[in-house]
Amino acid sequence: MSDDKNKSGGQDRERINVHQDYELRDWAKSLNTTPERLKEAVQAVGDRAGKVREFLRNK
Repeated sequence: MSDDKNKSGGQDRERINVHQDYELRDWAKSLNTTPERLKEAVQAVGDRAGKVREFLRNK
């Protein structure tokens, strides 16, 4: 579950939860994009960080 704050690594770290404001903000900053663009990317390819990175790089 990507919003489990008790998990600090592993699978939770590679998923993007756009429904949590802090995650959306932090991931957008990390990926050098806007929260809106990040939501579009997650909708297009799913919540896996690797796929989102690839999607954003190709656009």
